[in-house]
Formats: sequence, C-alpha cells, structure tokens
Amino acid sequence: MTLMLEIKNITKKFDGVHAVDHLSLLFEAGRITGIIGPNGSGKSTLVNVLTGMTPRDGGLVAVSGTTLPRIEPEEVSVYGITRTFQDVRLFEQMSVLDNILVVLTERNVWSAMFEKHGKFHLEKAEEVLKQVGLWEKRHEQAHDLSYGQRKLLEIARALAMTRGSGSEGEIFFFDEPFAGLFPEMIKVVMDVLLDLRRKNKAVILIEHNMDIIRKMCDYLYIMDSGKLLAEGKPNEVLSKGEVMEAYLGE
Repeated sequence: MTLMLEIKNITKKFDGVHAVDHLSLLFEAGRITGIIGPNGSGKSTLVNVLTGMTPRDGGLVAVSGTTLPRIEPEEVSVYGITRTFQDVRLFEQMSVLDNILVVLTERNVWSAMFEKHGKFHLEKAEEVLKQVGLWEKRHEQAHDLSYGQRKLLEIARALAMTRGSGSEGEIFFFDEPFAGLFPEMIKVVMDVLLDLRRKNKAVILIEHNMDIIRKMCDYLYIMDSGKLLAEGKPNEVLSKGEVMEAYLGE
C-alpha cells in the first residue's frame, strides 16, 4: 500500500469555537502538499493536532490505512511523523551537533549530553548537518546562530527525528520554514523538501509565499475558518474567485 496520511472529519474547538471544523484531507507519499489560508484559518492548529501537540476533539487519523489512537508528542516518530515549528525550538545552551545527537539517541537531554556517541549517530548527524549547510558550525552553541541558521538547524533536527534506531521519517510537516530566510537559505530548504519528495516521503508545507507554493507544491489545500475552502493543483486553485477573496483579499 502506498504510504499516506488520511484525516476524516477532524475537529478541534477552543472555547466553543471551531479552529478545525470537520476537516477531511489526504497527504500522499512522493508529493509536496501545501496548506494555505489567512491568519486564523486553522493551519497551525491542524498541524498541532496531527503531531500530538494538541488533542483532537473528534475525527479519524490514519497512516496507510492504520487508524491512530490519540497521538502523544513523544510518540509521533513511531508513526514516522516529524515536524518543524514557526517559532524555532532548540536546546539553546547546547552545540549544533548536540542538538542533533539528542534527537538521534532518542533519550532525554541529560542522558544524551553525557553519552558516548557511536559511529552510527555521528554519521547521521554529519549527514543532516551537511544537508542544511551547518556542518562547519557543529561546535557552535545554538544560541549563537543567526535566525536563518537556527531555522536550518530545526529542519536538520526534523530530518534526524526518526533516524535514531535506523528507521526513517515518512511524513514531514514544515510550518513556514521559509519565513525570514535569505535567498541562499531558501534554496537550501527547497532542496531539502525536493529531496524528501524524491525519496517518496509525504511532505506537508504551510507557507504564505505564493511563489514558493506555486514552485514547490504538487497539490494544495486552502483553509478558511477551520474548513476546507478549495483544493487542487496550485495554479488552478489559486485562480478561483473565492480563494482570491478569502486569502488574498481581492
């Protein structure tokens, strides 16, 4: 069976208001699927629900036909799911390399800091840091990196997230990974996403830059007020009048 993440009638309410309102979507392997919508449309809430950060109020989540119970944040890697955040979340007082090794060892922070890391973990860390162009920065503290480099480090952590036991991530959520990046860093992130697609991963991209959406995405979902407003190929769906009105303000 082709890997896919399927959600049916997902619901999440805050104080009685639907942030996600009976939403049904399908994310397939081997393509980059975009999710866009105006601020407050429910995009980040949806990602939080699907990665265990926020419990869902209702609906079904399935990976390749297997229904998932309530998802806990520490368990998402078991299902091959990983993500980045809008607000970069790193271990600030640790080196770039240690930020990756903590993920790879799948242990708590204090244990990982004092562990003698084996060849496998070091090779994997080198692999992901070279992929995002941070290998030369591996001994620097995370808090000393520039904003763009910090975002690249979080992307490297996402790439490493499910590799600790030799398994690979299959479903990758990127929540505005291009925001605030210089052009050369945008190119690095684009290459990461395209490489994941070539490896037949399911890539879900939340992004406000429509040029990037048109270039990168194979399929697009547009949300508004927690509901699905439109879906289809980017160039087709972005030309619809209701999309222009709701999202682009035209």
